[in-house]
Amino acid sequence: MQRILIIDDEPSIRELLKDFFTGKDFEAATATDGEAGLALLKEDKFDLLLLDLMMPGINGLDVLREINSEKLDIPTIVITARNDVPSAVEAMKLGAFDYKTKPFNLEEIHLSVKRALDVSKLQEENFRLRKELRKKFSTHKIVGNSLPVQEVIKFIEKIADTDSTVLVTGESGTGKELVAKTIHYNSSRARNPFVPLNCAAIPKDILESELFGHEKGAFTGAITTRIGRFELANNGTLFLDEIGELAPSLQVKLLRILQEKEFERVGGIKTIKVDVRIVAATNRDLEKAVKDGTFREDLYYRLNVIPLHLPPLRRMREDIPLLVEHFISEMSKRKKKETLTISNEALNCLVNYKWPGNVRELENLIERLIILKEGDTITPYDLPERFLENRPIPKVVTKAQLLSSEGVDMNLVLDEIENNMIIQALEMSKGVKSKAASLLGLNRTTLIEKMKKKSISSHVKTVE
Repeated sequence: MQRILIIDDEPSIRELLKDFFTGKDFEAATATDGEAGLALLKEDKFDLLLLDLMMPGINGLDVLREINSEKLDIPTIVITARNDVPSAVEAMKLGAFDYKTKPFNLEEIHLSVKRALDVSKLQEENFRLRKELRKKFSTHKIVGNSLPVQEVIKFIEKIADTDSTVLVTGESGTGKELVAKTIHYNSSRARNPFVPLNCAAIPKDILESELFGHEKGAFTGAITTRIGRFELANNGTLFLDEIGELAPSLQVKLLRILQEKEFERVGGIKTIKVDVRIVAATNRDLEKAVKDGTFREDLYYRLNVIPLHLPPLRRMREDIPLLVEHFISEMSKRKKKETLTISNEALNCLVNYKWPGNVRELENLIERLIILKEGDTITPYDLPERFLENRPIPKVVTKAQLLSSEGVDMNLVLDEIENNMIIQALEMSKGVKSKAASLLGLNRTTLIEKMKKKSISSHVKTVE
């Protein structure tokens, strides 16, 4: 049950409001003056405050000032005399949600109370979601113990809570948007919007409207006024991905907004001022683009205030097991699947792969395996063929390794060599016995007999 506190020095008003809201399934408490009301607010939890402005001693405006000072954060509706509207306006400036003049209509006050509680609920939900996002994009959530990853984390922590423009570079799939979100949610702008825009994904003829918005009638099809990403990101962060694909005409407009913090909508004449932090990203070599004349030099230097380069996954191979474990856990929860394990052989295949698509390619692979895998363990046979090309080949024991001053058991050594050769042949043939037998120079029936004798079929997937 939602709780309302009524602060009013007139007994008839207090009881009228208390009886009315009690009948509307609220729990209502009362206070006779501002001092008593503040004491109740500080010691108990209320969902809404009905506050009379004209009271002896501590008046309603003083109560609002104290609420702000103590950061009590409670939606407030003020009640005032008809001839004291300026005080009500002052109360609104101090954070009151609404005001009603005496004599008031109870149903109007009830409607205002419901609106105030709905807005408060939305604000609380928004705050909770932003808190979760801040936790989700904490630098502690970045997976990796390698030196390149730790250097990126330290750099983000150093630059996050500044307003400087950041240029994130790196190959496709290295996590540039993740880094941009981490910068935003670890800054003082975290309560405000993070707005992404992929400059390469939107046709050039409408990209200007996406960035700056347009006025009604600005062009064919502009039937209403529309605000752009810069206005949406006001007081927050605008992430411009693939900035290297921006057309020269838009480069000029972007340069102006970086310099002047203002722009006009397409077809408009009104200058709009915004406070937006820019995080830009590209997988292109912008210095080369500047030399080639396809990217403005002055814009490049405006964007490149704080450069941050993300290393490719092949430079962080020691982090691959951690990333695999992380993606398996996250993807299993998201897809509502049982958590898989991965064999050492399959993990070695992933560690030795070149990863041209970087972390995004790894994430997509794990998602596919989670969805399609039957059984509880990922093996090399579950991986696409390209992952098997650079896998470590089992070592064949050499003569030098066999002999020692203490001697060896020749039969055991030869048996181990034979086991390794059969397993290697089966893996190379993807479990097709006839093909494996051909690689070994054996008859298929001979291979099957050896496999049964050595129990190889129990831990190697084969095809008849």
